[in-house]
Formats: sequence, C-alpha cells, structure tokens
Amino acid sequence: MEDINLNNITTDMLSTPLFEKRQLDVSILRLDKIHPLISGNKWFKLRFHIDEAKKQGKKKILTFGGAWSNHILATAAACKLYNLFAIGIIRGEKAAALSPTLIQAKELGMQLVFTSREEYKKKMIPNELNDEDCYIVNEGGFGARGTVGASSILAHCKKNEYNHICCAVGTGTMMAGLIISAVTGTKVTGISVLKNNTELQDQVTTLLTAKMENYEIIHEYHFGGYAKHKPELLAFMNSFYRQTSVPTDFVYTGKLCFAVNDLAEKNFFPPESRILVIHSGGLQGNQSLNKGTLIF
Repeated sequence: MEDINLNNITTDMLSTPLFEKRQLDVSILRLDKIHPLISGNKWFKLRFHIDEAKKQGKKKILTFGGAWSNHILATAAACKLYNLFAIGIIRGEKAAALSPTLIQAKELGMQLVFTSREEYKKKMIPNELNDEDCYIVNEGGFGARGTVGASSILAHCKKNEYNHICCAVGTGTMMAGLIISAVTGTKVTGISVLKNNTELQDQVTTLLTAKMENYEIIHEYHFGGYAKHKPELLAFMNSFYRQTSVPTDFVYTGKLCFAVNDLAEKNFFPPESRILVIHSGGLQGNQSLNKGTLIF
C-alpha cells in the first residue's frame, strides 16, 4: 500500500478566460495528490481518529457511508495501511452489483454490512460488531477530531493570501475546519452536494468552536442530489480539464468547480477577489461512469 505524501500538495493557478474577464485570481489546493485512495480531505478527517484508535489499542475501525462514499473507501485503505480491520455500515440493501467504490473497499479487506435506510439513519450497529476492540468513526469523519484534522488543511497553502475559500460540502466537517482556520476577513463558501440538505447549517454550527459568521452555504448546485449528475455537469468537467488540466469528480469537486465558475459569471465575487478552491479528492468515483465519458 502506497504511503500518504503531504509533500505532493500543490496550489495551482486556474487561469480561464472567464476568471480573467472578471478580474479574479483563482487557485486550487490539490489535496487529491496525496494518495490515490486516501485522497484529499478524507485523510485530514481520518488522521486523528486513527491516532486515537491506536492510542486506545483498538484493532478495528467501524464507520458509515453509502455505496458511493469516498469516506468508506478511504477508511478501508487507511485501515489497510495502518494494520487495522475495517468495517463499513452501508446505507441501503445490498444491490445485485456492488458499486466500484464498494468493490475496492471490499478488495482492501473491509467488511461490508448493509442496513436499511431507517436503521442507517439511526446509525444502528449490530451487537456482534460493536465490541471492545472497535473504534467508531461517524459518517464522513464528522465530529471534533474530524474537524480538527480538517482545520490543518490550510497549513498547506499561504492562507493569508486569499479572501475567499470555496469547498464542496457533504457532512460539513471539512467546511467547519476551514471556517475555524481561515484568517480574519476571509469568507468560506460551501457548495452542498446533497439535495434539500436542510440540516447542513446546523451540522456545521455544532462543529464550530465559537459563533462565527465568515461563511455561507449554497444549495443550488447539487445536480439532482448526492452522486447524481447531468450532461451539463459532465460537459463542464471536460471543458474545465481542457482549460486547467485539473481533473474533478462528479460527486464533489465537479459540482464545486461548476459552482465557482457559475458564481463568477454572475459576479458573486467582487473584481480582484483572491479565491482558493479546495480540491477534496475522490477522483476514483468517476470509475462508475461509462468509459469515454470524461477525457481524463
């Protein structure tokens, strides 16, 4: 198993005709480069959970996620790397054919346990799995340790150079970490990838260490919901790659970059804004698309 390499992180300029026309200085923090599977924000949200599991002498990590969850795959790979047994509680009944994400997680040694959506919502754990050797990680690394880990993301760039930070949002864990660690005067804009996720604001608020108002969550760029996509999004991802050489995924970063582009078109960002886009990884999710759909 390849090790995690934080030295691979780069901050790349995004020079497009639109950004130049709108007089925007846009860069992207390439967290996706640290590992092919434990990529992007997933590692930052997991790192302190793994440290704590080791400290407590636990031999297993149990976590939650859906069939397309990058967190599930990252946890499976991280557990293999750090010699821990991984258990994934998967939302929904087992499908006739597993998603590429779950196939990879299973190949990495993760035990997959499928549960009804009702039981999943309650985060019910079968008694036989929840023993003294088991360390439990919430979906997406949600919680204090995940937030602390995410707050270290901006240590890998010159954060004082930006007055806008944009990220995709699932559970809100990474966004909370970015809000906490952003410098005064920097606004964090989150693009929700879930449809009608009305609980997201409260989720982020519960993770913040104090009352903070330097952020906004936008809900208009979900393209039908989590792991959903439309031809317009896929076409944009190809066009964006042609212009920037930056690959994105249709679950998170494709929607994020589409949103940043659309918001720039609508003059959401004032001229001469300095914007940092967070590439949170998850590129392996594109494997579910038909071959040739994307040019990268």
